[in-house]
Amino acid sequence: MSNDKLILEADSLHKSYRMGVAKVRVLKGVDLAVKKGEFVAIVGASGSGKSTLLHILGALDKPDKGVVKFEGRDLSRHSSSELNRFRNKMVGFVFQFYHLLDELSVLENVFLPVMAGKSVVGWFACRRWAKSRARGLLEQLGLSERAKHKPYQLSGGERQRVAIGRALMNEPRLLLADEPTGNLDSATGNGILEILEELNRLGQTIVMVTHDERIAQRAGRIVTLVDGKIA
Repeated sequence: MSNDKLILEADSLHKSYRMGVAKVRVLKGVDLAVKKGEFVAIVGASGSGKSTLLHILGALDKPDKGVVKFEGRDLSRHSSSELNRFRNKMVGFVFQFYHLLDELSVLENVFLPVMAGKSVVGWFACRRWAKSRARGLLEQLGLSERAKHKPYQLSGGERQRVAIGRALMNEPRLLLADEPTGNLDSATGNGILEILEELNRLGQTIVMVTHDERIAQRAGRIVTLVDGKIA
């Protein structure tokens, strides 16, 4: 792969966790390169380290050893404020369990990343734009009618679409999806995959973790994680 097109590079990632007195090695030297505009699925059995890898790629966790580069820059060299900005602006996260805030409306959940990344003054300066963008995303995701609802009033598939809207709010360069259909029946999950495919067609770079080979087939490239390494 020519380096000018790479958005994400992981080089020799190692990660262990303590479980009581035992040390469990989860990642044992993972190398991964993702080009701009790719849709990559990472597959592997439960416990193979897929979610750990995704969390490290998105700077939600740090490797014990190894390097993650985003657009050529080593994430370990970022200050904590730069990492916060990276997670808020550059990466969108979609999780299996949605992680929406039930006390906020659907619209508020979607524009939350903008609010979180601004001072009070900064938020007042951009709130009209943010609300307008959030409404546009809800329309794109077929949720305009649900803008004022609370997440607990929605179906699982609708909640996941809200979570995708929130992930896209700051126009991230990279979308990370951790078992995005894991909580949904196959028909609803299929709808979520169609949204991801359409986003990818429009140029969005996506890395998705799944344990389901059939779901992985929807991506442009499949990477298999076995026993803490890329097979």
